[in-house]
Amino acid sequence: MTVSTIIRDCLDTLLHPSARYDALMSARHRAFIAPRLFGSLAALAAFPVYLAIHGAPAGLEVAAFAWLIAPILLSYFLSRTGRYESANILSALALAGLIMAVAINTGGIESFAAIWLVVIPLEAALSASRRVVAFASALALGCALSLIALNHFDLLPVSQLTASHGALMAMGIASALLYACGLAYGAESLARTSVALLYDEEDRYRLLARNMSDVISRHARNGAVLFVSPAAEALLGVPVARLLGHGLFDRVHVADRPAFLTALSDAGRGGEARSVEFRIKRDVPRSERGRGHAADFLWLEMRCRPLHQSATSTSDAEVVAVMRDVTDRKEQEQALDLARAAAERADASRSHFLATMSHELRTPLNAIIGFSEMIVQEDTLMISAARRKEYAQLINDSGQHLLSVVNGILDMSKMEAGNFEILPEPFAPRPALVNCCNLLALKARENEVDLVTRAPENLPQLTGDPRAFKQIVLNLVSNAIKFTERGGTVTVSAAIEGARLVLRVSDTGVGIGADDLKRIGEAFFQAGKTYQRRHEGTGLGLSIVKSLVALHGGEMSVESKLEEGTTVTVKLPLAFTRPSETSNIAVLNPAQPAAAAQNDSQRQDDQVKKSA
Repeated sequence: MTVSTIIRDCLDTLLHPSARYDALMSARHRAFIAPRLFGSLAALAAFPVYLAIHGAPAGLEVAAFAWLIAPILLSYFLSRTGRYESANILSALALAGLIMAVAINTGGIESFAAIWLVVIPLEAALSASRRVVAFASALALGCALSLIALNHFDLLPVSQLTASHGALMAMGIASALLYACGLAYGAESLARTSVALLYDEEDRYRLLARNMSDVISRHARNGAVLFVSPAAEALLGVPVARLLGHGLFDRVHVADRPAFLTALSDAGRGGEARSVEFRIKRDVPRSERGRGHAADFLWLEMRCRPLHQSATSTSDAEVVAVMRDVTDRKEQEQALDLARAAAERADASRSHFLATMSHELRTPLNAIIGFSEMIVQEDTLMISAARRKEYAQLINDSGQHLLSVVNGILDMSKMEAGNFEILPEPFAPRPALVNCCNLLALKARENEVDLVTRAPENLPQLTGDPRAFKQIVLNLVSNAIKFTERGGTVTVSAAIEGARLVLRVSDTGVGIGADDLKRIGEAFFQAGKTYQRRHEGTGLGLSIVKSLVALHGGEMSVESKLEEGTTVTVKLPLAFTRPSETSNIAVLNPAQPAAAAQNDSQRQDDQVKKSA
């Protein structure tokens, strides 16, 4: 262990706790304590030698050597209190007091000690405090003026020195020069320490900036980038040089640019931290192109605050910002919003289902119970055979209606659960289509609606489930008749387009509004308040059709205008394909994301809630 290390360790033990963890402050405290402590101890150790050589000291000499205790006391004061500026002020006062005492007794302003007044502000400069330097300068100037005044008014005592004035002046200048040299060396040492610490701190921050995943940047208030950390290159996929100036701003999404600039401007002008979220364009690496990778825009959160500089006006204050990728969080928020909306729709559907089913189930049940009670009491009520037959028919009709409602609900549940079985087999679609239209012809005549069927004789065979195909046709045509006013027309046509059978059911009925058209195909949905349940039904008609079409790997679409009519188009492949082989089956599984369930074919639903 070297002597300098031992001395440094000894000085470190004298440092106040407030300065031990600040490298620059520790260096200043050591620069204050070391010369005063060791200088005073060395001078006191030399005092006996001086006495041996010079003999008995004069009163002035005793006072000068006694003053050497003052630096030791000042070092102790700093060590105990840590008050660096106060210690420097007390040091300036002690030195000024010694100089004035010696100068007054040795010729005033012409004394050899007067030159030491120059040392007072020089010593104070080591404190790096303007207040201390100003105080020391004023103190030295005041001492000089006092000595001049004492000389001018002949108020000085008789000099106690017998040596020649020239020798003493030379000694005063030499000692002051040596002390000034020591101060200069201390100032240089402190400056070198400050620069080294500054470089270390800069390297530390540069290392931190290079290895942080967050992007650190410095901006002018107009948004221009003055500095940006290397993390921006990894985040945005572009060299840092292209982000300087307005390069970063040019990549911000157009809709988010006002908020981006406002945050920077407010931070620079208001002096407070600001936070903003915005989208920014990212260059997708070549290795990720063409893979359905995420969008070119990322969500960033930027926190910015002013970078205060004493020489910079507030209006030109720069802003330092930290940007963090929050894309995952935004996607989670959007997913939560979608889930919340889906839950609200499910709740609304449940309420609507209960309201609809309460009507659809109670009406036939009331008829069944009421007419059956009347038949039971036929003797009391004296019901004729004809009237009993009529009541029995009404009970049967109500039971059939109730059965159709229950079957529709069960079929929809099976489809959503993926348990609805498709039994594909080759069959001729035209006879099935004509048969379904014939079954509904009576209903059309009762509603005074013209039912037109257009099916070419040469339609090829279709591989699919004949039962499901008939259910599709019956639901579509029944809905069209139900929602067509008297005197209207329902047209059923079939044709071949490529490898698919295209079935179109058009009517001149009430039509569907644009807002309701988006929800067509949802279970238990009946379009719009406009219709106010003018037509009975559960709202399962087109939902079942849509699911059956999807099970066959087909497509369904709906076009409609209010008061003009509706056209439902169903396209079925001539050759049956399994649901797993087509993306259209995604609409069957309610557990899949809403984005998949609400694909292009979801734009349909039965007109005005065309229910079965």
